[in-house]
Amino acid sequence: MANFHSLTIKNIKSLTPNSLAITFNVPKELIQTFDFVPGQYITLKKEIKGKELRRSYSICSFPRGDSFTIGVKKVDKGVFTQFAHTQLAVGDTLEMMPPEGRFTFQSNGHPKTIAAFAAGSGITPIMSIAKAVLDSHPKSKFVLVYGNKTFKDTMFYTDLVKLELDHSDRFFVDFVTSQIQEDDSRFGRIDTAMVNYVLKNKHKGFDFDAYYLCGPEAMIDLVSDTLLDNEVPKDKIHFELFTSEGITDEMPEKPDGMTQLTVTVDDEVFELSMDKKERVLDAVLKQNIDAPYSCQGGVCSTCIARVTEGKAEMAKNQILTDGEIEEGFILTCQAHPLTATLKVDYDDV
Repeated sequence: MANFHSLTIKNIKSLTPNSLAITFNVPKELIQTFDFVPGQYITLKKEIKGKELRRSYSICSFPRGDSFTIGVKKVDKGVFTQFAHTQLAVGDTLEMMPPEGRFTFQSNGHPKTIAAFAAGSGITPIMSIAKAVLDSHPKSKFVLVYGNKTFKDTMFYTDLVKLELDHSDRFFVDFVTSQIQEDDSRFGRIDTAMVNYVLKNKHKGFDFDAYYLCGPEAMIDLVSDTLLDNEVPKDKIHFELFTSEGITDEMPEKPDGMTQLTVTVDDEVFELSMDKKERVLDAVLKQNIDAPYSCQGGVCSTCIARVTEGKAEMAKNQILTDGEIEEGFILTCQAHPLTATLKVDYDDV
C-alpha cells in the first residue's frame, strides 16, 4: 500500500542559513499521481547509514503539474535534514509517496477571507494555501501572522514581501520576531495579544471564513484557544502540527495481555500476536508488513486505518475528528489494542 515513486531533484534553493527549498520534476506518467491540493504533504523515504528513514514535508508551491517544491529546515540531530543540507544535489532522485493530508484549501469559486498563523517551518503549507486563496478569486483576501527568531531565520521572507507588494489590497502579513527587534516586524512571539490585535484591531472589519494554524503544538494551542474565546466556530479552525510536545506514548495505563491482530494492507491479510502494551504500527512493522507510515508520532495522518473488529485506544490524537473516531478510524502509530482480537484495515480509508 505504501507506493513510492522515484522523482528527480530539479532545483535546490537556499532560503535561510538553515532551510532549503527543494523542487522535484514530475514525469508525465506521474502528473496525475502527484496532483495535490494546496496544504498537502509528501512522505520521503531514504536509506542513510543502513537505516530506512521516512519523513513528511509540506508542499509550498502552487499546483502546476510538472513540478512541486518542499521546504526543508535543518533541525538538531535531524538525520535526514542534515543529509539534505550537506549531500543532496540537483539530479539526485528520492523515493516518495503521493501527496496526502487534510490541512487543505479548496476553492468553491466564491471569494474567501482567510487568516493564518504560522511559526518557523510551519509556513511551508501556508505558502501553497495563500497562493491558492489569492488565485481562487480576485476579491479573496489573506491575512498572515508569521513568527520567527529573526528575519535571517524567516523562510520565504522575500517571497512573502513580494506577495504583499503584488497584492497590496488582498494580502497582509505581520512578521513577528522573538530575538531581534526588526524594522517592519512585531517583537515577541505569537501570543493572545497578537491574535486579538489581528481580530479586533488591524482587521476588525474582516469576516474570516477560516483560520489555518501551522507550527509547534504550543503555538497552535494558544492561537486556537484565543480564537475559541473570541467565539470563532471550531469548524473554522484548521491546524497541522510540525512539532509535538511529548511525542512519546501518553496513555497513563496501558492494558495488559495479548491481542490477536489481523491487518489488511493492499488487499493482503496478515495475522499476528501482539502485546497490548505495544502500539499497532510498531507490531505491524516488526513483521515487515508494508503498512503506510511516516512520522510515527501522531503528527501526520499517513498511518490511518479503520478498526473493523475489536477496540483500540489512541495515546495521542490531534488529527482525527470525533466523527472519524466514531467511524472506527485510528492512527495506528498511537493505538493500543483493548480487546483480545483486533482487526485493522489500512485499505478502508
